[in-house]
Amino acid sequence: MSQTPSYVHGVGPAPLLGLTVDELLQRTVEAHGDSEALVVPHQGVRWSWRELRQRVDAAAAGLLAIGLEPRDRVGIWAPNCAEWIVTQFATARAGLILVNINPAYRKFELEYALNRVGCRALITAASFKSSDYLKMLRDLAPEIGARQGRLRSERLPDLETVVVLDDGEHDGFLRFSELAERGGEEGRSRLDEIRPGLQFDDPINIKFTSGTTGSPKAATLTHHNIVNNAWLVGERIQLSAKDRLCIPVPMYHCFGMVLGTLACVAYGST
Repeated sequence: MSQTPSYVHGVGPAPLLGLTVDELLQRTVEAHGDSEALVVPHQGVRWSWRELRQRVDAAAAGLLAIGLEPRDRVGIWAPNCAEWIVTQFATARAGLILVNINPAYRKFELEYALNRVGCRALITAASFKSSDYLKMLRDLAPEIGARQGRLRSERLPDLETVVVLDDGEHDGFLRFSELAERGGEEGRSRLDEIRPGLQFDDPINIKFTSGTTGSPKAATLTHHNIVNNAWLVGERIQLSAKDRLCIPVPMYHCFGMVLGTLACVAYGST
């Protein structure tokens, strides 16, 4: 007798969504393409869903162009900004696993997180409040900028590329704005090749626990997990495409990136 896998869910009237994060975004782009998707006042950003899609695709192609492959881990170490959102969905588009790193982490915590999950790339702000991120990275990996091509660091052996969010000249760091330029048509074609192989049970996100009883634990979440978390919370608070949701909580936390941005994507909210 043949067997097929099945999902069991609770007493809700509707089945769980069998969608990847990228499929959820595409569904909303098709339904609300010209509506306002993202507003970031301190950056002067106002993007429609279609504009967000274009930026996500360009960044995703760029991530592949720098040598990343599906299932590779990409860390993001930054406060809330438009690039955080682009990275969230670009990694999903390319089948990469996004690793959320607390903006308050000190040097030893950053080293632990990057090595614990084997991040091949890190997208980082230059600084935040009193924290000089680039100095901390150079302290951990003085090899940055010492040679052309991929980073080879003794203390961060998995890390090969560091992308900085500002447009300043930082020797050894790739600028985020350069990702879109690197992707090109070849990168976009590769995205189309990858898409059919992405499944909603694939891992998509790694978050670190607070570590109150020891070192932080790296919790791995799937598309299925966070898409349905966002969708069901949005249903509970009755989100709709007419709504605008203010998200002041940090994106590195599930509250910000799942119950905030991903819930908006599920319902077409701004």
